[in-house]
Amino acid sequence: MKQDLIAILPQLVVLATAMAVLCFEMLGRPRGGLITLATGMLAATALGIAWMGRETTAFSGTFRVDTLSHWAILILCPSAILVALLARSEVGGRPREGTLYSLLVFSTLGSAILAGAGDLMFLVLGVLLNGLSGFALAAHPKDDPSSEGAMKYFIYGSVTGAIMTFGLAYWVGMTGTTYLSALAGPMEPLPYALGFIALLAGLGYAASLFPFHFWTPDTFEGAPVSVAAFLSVTPKIGAIFALAQVTTQLPDAFRQVSLLLLALVAAASMTFGNVVALWQDKLVRLLAYSTVAQSGYFLLGPIAIGHSPLALPTLVVFGIAYAAMNLGAFAIVLAHGRTIDALHGLGRRHPWAAAALTVFLLSLVGIPPLAGFAGKFLLFGAALDAGFGWLAVIAILNSAISLAVYLRIIHPVYFKPPSGPKRDIAMPLRVTWATCLFLTLAAGLGMQWMIAAAR
Repeated sequence: MKQDLIAILPQLVVLATAMAVLCFEMLGRPRGGLITLATGMLAATALGIAWMGRETTAFSGTFRVDTLSHWAILILCPSAILVALLARSEVGGRPREGTLYSLLVFSTLGSAILAGAGDLMFLVLGVLLNGLSGFALAAHPKDDPSSEGAMKYFIYGSVTGAIMTFGLAYWVGMTGTTYLSALAGPMEPLPYALGFIALLAGLGYAASLFPFHFWTPDTFEGAPVSVAAFLSVTPKIGAIFALAQVTTQLPDAFRQVSLLLLALVAAASMTFGNVVALWQDKLVRLLAYSTVAQSGYFLLGPIAIGHSPLALPTLVVFGIAYAAMNLGAFAIVLAHGRTIDALHGLGRRHPWAAAALTVFLLSLVGIPPLAGFAGKFLLFGAALDAGFGWLAVIAILNSAISLAVYLRIIHPVYFKPPSGPKRDIAMPLRVTWATCLFLTLAAGLGMQWMIAAAR
């Protein structure tokens, strides 16, 4: 037991941080909760770095302490700090501010559990923690749009969560255990198919994969921008890492069919997200559909697991890149407006913010030498190694479509007259997008080092 607790110490620190932040909210001291959040997440990150290289399991193999679970901590905990800074700028001083901070940490814990899941019950627990926290986060403003978005999130989450739990019962019935490692044994086609589709529904909902994404645009639009930023990153990384843990254990008899289904979902997510984003004028909705498309790219990593040596580094590099460039883009939106019209003339009013937004959007496209290019380059290579060349072609074509999506934002930033007076930007917002800008540039330029570290 002692060795198990030591092995999952980073996750335990995240749990302790969530409880401590909640206590500060009960005492009516949200600022103390914010400081505790930052301190706890930094401590968990430091432990994640110290634990790097350990390959073991905890609690009889139900939780995996491996590359994915280590890097989940290193990506998710700093992301929680950045989102908390965004939230401080947006909801600071309002009632229940501290509650939002504690929910951020609880959801981060759910994603960290998903990333290291070695047991079906941890998959269910991670999805529940993510979902329950997300419902409350989305409803935080208590107005009609947020209530509508939160209700859609809740309904979709409840249905897909129930489907996932019910479907996984078939796997338990066939294998006689909840261990993921038992999936490699013989299974009947129908129970296996029902379990896999149900699992894809539950994790696909958390990752905003098509066709489980329908909650995403309305929930993002109704929620605070900081919450939308969080929901676009943290649950997605946890769900995709969890899918990677599952695909390593797929039975040989059904592996190709399962991966083909994932490939079709990836292609549909990329295409649907990019095409629908072309018609959006509201920045948050555009970025919501962008997250659907990015989920499709991200899914190439789990598809290639076990078939390509690039697959694991791909998941890590793209996870870092996606968190940095997406949080950075949302930080600029929070600072300057939720519509494309609000960004008119931003290049004249706030040239540094405009330059940062341009970098984030071009990174989402996959332009070198930015982090998004590093992640997508590895994703496409992993797909080719795994024998999914057609999927890599679709991904490349969708990247070209996404350029048109993001140029719709970049063009008025530089070529339209300013739509309003120059704004004073809060320091937490500046710190957030500046940090994301540094990470987006550094991750692209340091791709080789990151690949070696991930391996």
